[in-house]
Amino acid sequence: MVIGYDPVVESIETDQALLVIAAQDISGNTLKKVRTVTERYPNVRFSVINRSKDELSYSLGKTCAVLGVIDKGFADKLTELISAEQKEGGITI
Repeated sequence: MVIGYDPVVESIETDQALLVIAAQDISGNTLKKVRTVTERYPNVRFSVINRSKDELSYSLGKTCAVLGVIDKGFADKLTELISAEQKEGGITI
């Protein structure tokens, strides 16, 4: 996993990131920048999750508004959990 805007963008541009996750309260400017980068790389999935920056930071032990997942198995499982939560509202990641 990579944490923070610059490391995430670098991981996208070097074809390492498979999934990018942003907190729901990420700044509009940062969200726009991250979306712009991810849209240029069709193999990168992007999701804004129903978690705040504080919740992500607490979970990771480091200040975080955006993170990139570079492990395929982890990215696939997180994508599955995010999709299920967004559709059903019952699963917590």
